[in-house]
Amino acid sequence: MTTVARDQSFADSEPKDAATLILIDRSGAEPKVLMGRRHSGLKFMPGKFVFPGGRIEPSDALMPSLGELDPRAAAKLTQRTDASVPAARAFALATIRETCEETGLLLGQKRETPPSVPNEEWQPFAAAAIHPDLSQFHFVARAITPPKRPKRFDTRFFTADAQAVGHRIDGVVSPDSELVELVWIPLPEAKTLDIPTITSVVLEELDARIADGLGHDLPVPYYYMENQEFFRELL
Repeated sequence: MTTVARDQSFADSEPKDAATLILIDRSGAEPKVLMGRRHSGLKFMPGKFVFPGGRIEPSDALMPSLGELDPRAAAKLTQRTDASVPAARAFALATIRETCEETGLLLGQKRETPPSVPNEEWQPFAAAAIHPDLSQFHFVARAITPPKRPKRFDTRFFTADAQAVGHRIDGVVSPDSELVELVWIPLPEAKTLDIPTITSVVLEELDARIADGLGHDLPVPYYYMENQEFFRELL
């Protein structure tokens, strides 16, 4: 097989804080994860299967939730960061907002009264009276995009059970949207899809984590590159 050299002609840049959510359906005989296929016309990762997620927005830390992150997860989220890092809860809430925007799935619990939302980005949760609940989230990995890439992210990966979905907006995924297809797929099969390298690595980590009980006490792997050498550190 011919190996294609990666284009490293891009100017280096500071990675942007981002977060990604791996939804797991464990109602059947084997766990399945939710993945979406990106539109082939996009400049960034066209046609790749990915987890929903994106950059942290200022409003994410301001969105109220019924429950907060486990303190052990929150502590790991702030390790190896500088003073300007967003609040730990902002990372998990960003995945909830991005999952809604990209898939139409709203994670949280329905109540009679809507939540008080910080801006229009969170308005779908007020309209559906869905209140996010961060107590259902697990922090499973962190990875920084290597230098000299067209886009760089410092991404925190979370997982939550599919039962956390409290509402669905139809028509968000379509042939003309960012994600053109959603699939619930067993972990072994997900690893065979056209996925980014880091997605494959995180799926392996998630598989092992599920086998170990998916506890908050488990160490969280942190991937980064220094002096052209990759590192896997445990948080």
